[in-house]
Amino acid sequence: MNPRLAAILGALTADAATLGLHWLYDADRLKTLQQQGPLAFRTPDPANYHGVMGFFAHAGKQAGDLSFYGESCRLMLVHLAKTGGNFERQVFQQEWLATFGPGGHWVGYADRPTRLTVVRLLDYTKPDDYPAVTGADDDQLPALECVPAIVASQRAGHSRSRDELISTIQQAVAVTHDHPQARDAATVSAIALDEVLAGTPLPQALSRAAQAAGEILQPLLSEALALPVLDAAAAAARFGMPCHLHQGLPLLFHIAHRASGFREAVEANILAGGDSCGRSLMLGALTAAHDATRSLKLPSPALGIPLTWLSQLTGIAQIVHQAERVATV
Repeated sequence: MNPRLAAILGALTADAATLGLHWLYDADRLKTLQQQGPLAFRTPDPANYHGVMGFFAHAGKQAGDLSFYGESCRLMLVHLAKTGGNFERQVFQQEWLATFGPGGHWVGYADRPTRLTVVRLLDYTKPDDYPAVTGADDDQLPALECVPAIVASQRAGHSRSRDELISTIQQAVAVTHDHPQARDAATVSAIALDEVLAGTPLPQALSRAAQAAGEILQPLLSEALALPVLDAAAAAARFGMPCHLHQGLPLLFHIAHRASGFREAVEANILAGGDSCGRSLMLGALTAAHDATRSLKLPSPALGIPLTWLSQLTGIAQIVHQAERVATV
């Protein structure tokens, strides 16, 4: 599979796989559920959250649906498929508001930066009046939602330079997040994925990206990459399960570094608990792209994303169509 296509499909498949146990913070409950059957692609069930720390946010969703994280990532995919891979900020803001704003297409939970961005955009009567930066002062994982599709469509060395790629990422992040750590984390994530798509082995790609991080994230990412074996639960206890980027990015870097491939990474991320959907998009993009890159060197290329998972993704036919358009720009 084209690694750029794998990055997009990996991001969205990982999000959908994780939805059913998103924001469950109890490690013992997660282990019990794992003993009862696969953790991936569960229909959200409030009973799983009863009596333990967690937040049940996805009532009405079914197995295979996207979270609001995944929907925002998909929205960027749709935008880039329409524009030939070019990010057009004001057009995207209109599309974004038509999805998450009043009367929009999205039905389900929306987080704080999403709600605040809706309020800010509604203050402007014409798209031409939209300010260059409209995002919330927020340092949480949704800042990474735009990264997989943009990097897949604008990989440095393919049609644009690394500087141009990062500039586009910064503009896109600013739509919903106006925070220095959001910009830093999105830049680091984009570099990591760009390196993988260029053929750099995932451990080296993560290490190079970590070196580009700012003073808050850099030591945390380096520590995460130094952990010797995959232990998502221990890493979650060390860095934190919640939504902030200084917690979620080191945890997903640890899992991506030590997992054997896409499937193990997604399952380990679910078992880590907390804001698993928030971590899943970049984790899925990185590991699926890496699996695809490695597979190209084999006599019989294999698909890193399990077909049984990919087939469960709601709207898979349309997603594949859009992803193919973006990945061949």
